[in-house]
Amino acid sequence: MSDDATIPEPEAPVSDSQQEADIAAFWDDVKHHAHLSAAPGYFGASPLEALQPPAWAFGGTPEEADGLLELVLEGVKTATATAQWDFENGDEPLPTVGGMSIILDGSGHPRALIATTQVDIAPFRDVPEEFARLEGEGDLSLEYWREVHERFFTEFAGPDHEFSEDMPVVMEQFELVWPKPD
Repeated sequence: MSDDATIPEPEAPVSDSQQEADIAAFWDDVKHHAHLSAAPGYFGASPLEALQPPAWAFGGTPEEADGLLELVLEGVKTATATAQWDFENGDEPLPTVGGMSIILDGSGHPRALIATTQVDIAPFRDVPEEFARLEGEGDLSLEYWREVHERFFTEFAGPDHEFSEDMPVVMEQFELVWPKPD
């Protein structure tokens, strides 16, 4: 590489206030372009006008967030798994069918809107092969899924939890709402 070649700098994470503004602007844009609020209810604006979905990123690192987001945008990843204990502290509600989420990239910028289509809970050891394929990661095998998720659930378990084959896993399937897949 020559001395005058430039390597792009990674995008810096956004501040909390800038992230909130970006998410609100993204949500306003999506509602308009995806026609989510085209028909207001009888008593004023539809619930979609009032309720902004939660915003979060896949994975535990910015690099994982970016890589998994790309799989979603490509239509390869249509499911995600979360340790049930992540929902027990009350910060995030369990996903529900029909619920929506704004997906952030590794820098905290909103990039996609997904809608939950199915939610199941099972012990880690009972996660089915079909679900591993829907996660869209690696070689799509259950063996790969177990290896990667055991490592993830161990690394990001928090002080009060530890990985086990019996731990409940929330298996969420979703569809990409915005941007619309090609």
